Amino acid sequence: MEDKIFDIIIVGGGIVGTATFYRIQQYHPKLKIALLEKESRLAAHQTGHNSGVLHSGLYYKPGSLKAKNCVQGRRELVEFARENHIPHDVCGKVVVATEEAELPYLEKIYNTGIQNGLHGVEKITPEQIKEIEPFCEGIAGLFVPETGIIDFVESTKKMAEIAIATQPESELMLNTEAIDFSKDGDLNQVVTNKGTLKARYLIFCGGLQADRLARKANVKVREQVVGFRGDYYELTSEAKHKVRNLIYPVPNPAFPFLGVHFTRMTNGDIECGPNAVFTFKREGYGKTDFNLKDTIDALSYRGTWKLFFNNMSFGINEYRRAFSKRRFLKTLQRLIPSLTMEDIHPGRSGVRAMLLSSDGDTRDDFRIEYRDSEIHVLNAPSPAATASLAIGNNIREMAEKHFNI
Repeated sequence: MEDKIFDIIIVGGGIVGTATFYRIQQYHPKLKIALLEKESRLAAHQTGHNSGVLHSGLYYKPGSLKAKNCVQGRRELVEFARENHIPHDVCGKVVVATEEAELPYLEKIYNTGIQNGLHGVEKITPEQIKEIEPFCEGIAGLFVPETGIIDFVESTKKMAEIAIATQPESELMLNTEAIDFSKDGDLNQVVTNKGTLKARYLIFCGGLQADRLARKANVKVREQVVGFRGDYYELTSEAKHKVRNLIYPVPNPAFPFLGVHFTRMTNGDIECGPNAVFTFKREGYGKTDFNLKDTIDALSYRGTWKLFFNNMSFGINEYRRAFSKRRFLKTLQRLIPSLTMEDIHPGRSGVRAMLLSSDGDTRDDFRIEYRDSEIHVLNAPSPAATASLAIGNNIREMAEKHFNI
């Protein structure tokens, strides 16, 4: 590996890093690019543990990077899936209000969707809700036809496959962890667990490790990534008929999560969740997973405690629900009252990276910065998977502007 010199090294093989690889290689087929992933497979963390939803762009502040990239990226990803036979279905979803207090927020997200250029979003009555989802109960709702489901892992694999086929001298390096970074004249050196690589330019798409990678590259990042685990339940085979596609609650505007919802997966399973609880391990998917460094980093950071104190009741309720099937069921019953304890069983979990400021504020929009010969994706929470091709295109344009490619 000592003699290998690339034009660009991309650190991080989630869907954002891989989409960046794909986009740059697509526009610049002569460039030699290395995609580094520390795990044995692509999409091993946030990409492979999310709900598989193709988000429409309903919730995001008009004009924000999230809004623009989600809408554009969704269209691009659907086209990519069609061309490459990736399992997906633009099936639409319902957003359901179950009490009067939610109606103003339902109206707000309706208007946000219209401002973001969504097509076909419509307000629906309780009767129309039941026509779409017969077991769902609500007092008002929205139908959002452009929401869908997709296999993000297969999408990621296909992007890498196409990029490698475009330029055989480019490489996908699995089981390769970037440990340290330095300069060797005009070149960047990346020390890995398998040796040292060199490249003219570096792009960091580290997800849950984004802040640490940036600091290792001597970038001053004021905020810190804190992980929140989301647990899912699944409907049993006997109960799957109670959900046709996607059912969402009206999100509570006080919290940076969309709430527990129902998702039909591309394999036909029905997931219910996620909740949102602080995790003691950034890449920990079990309820008792623990990492000392991750815990110390999070709990010694002022922003973590500010977030806790600002959302105390919410956090306590989420923890109770994480360890109580009955409490989880009660939340699900707000949307589908007929569900019983026998209808659900524990499913998988995911961890979401949140970039927190020192005052406990979540940096909610995407954040991508460049410095010298580096680009850093510092914050790419949901809907980053949906928006991945648009984000990859933004990074490609940034690289063209600031790098000599």
